[in-house]
Amino acid sequence: MDKNSKITSLKRAPSIPSREDAEDAVRTILAWIGEDPEREGLLETPRRFIDAYKEFFKGYNEDGVDVLSKTFSEVGGYDDLVLLKDIQFNSFCEHHMIPFIGKAHVAYLPSNRVVGISKIARLVDIYAQRLQTQETMTAEIANALSQSLNPRGVAIILDAEHMCMSLRGVKKDQVSTITTRFTGEFETNEALRDRFMKLTNN
Repeated sequence: MDKNSKITSLKRAPSIPSREDAEDAVRTILAWIGEDPEREGLLETPRRFIDAYKEFFKGYNEDGVDVLSKTFSEVGGYDDLVLLKDIQFNSFCEHHMIPFIGKAHVAYLPSNRVVGISKIARLVDIYAQRLQTQETMTAEIANALSQSLNPRGVAIILDAEHMCMSLRGVKKDQVSTITTRFTGEFETNEALRDRFMKLTNN
């Protein structure tokens, strides 16, 4: 296996705080910004906030490689490009915990096995639903595909707008950040890579 195909292991906290601790932390932040956590409109906010974050970050409870574990070999000899384009995703920057929103283009060249196309979209969701950088997310999607399918090549493009850039700091909106990852034949075959770029309008 390629050295770049090793899945990054998640470093989790040694102990996970209770839900009550998490809701108390939200109340502390509300008070810190100058709000009254006890006023009527905010009484249920800590609960709602934690419910939302539990949904936003459910990718920590799933393994991308496991999602791709069921594959198919009866593909009629098909060995050409498999591409899913414009997979919408929402993720969160690990630096400010602010969303970045975009779309993923994911392709692979099968060697002798393929995976259900919905599993690729699910793979994108799993890695999107974690705190990370866009660069890390790009690499993790490619690595999971490489490890699970052993394809002849993988191509990934993520195109996203980062709210940490549009809502704070330089405050520039509608700026696209594009990250790519090419492995195998996509890395060595310029014509194949160009075909992928054309099919994804890049």
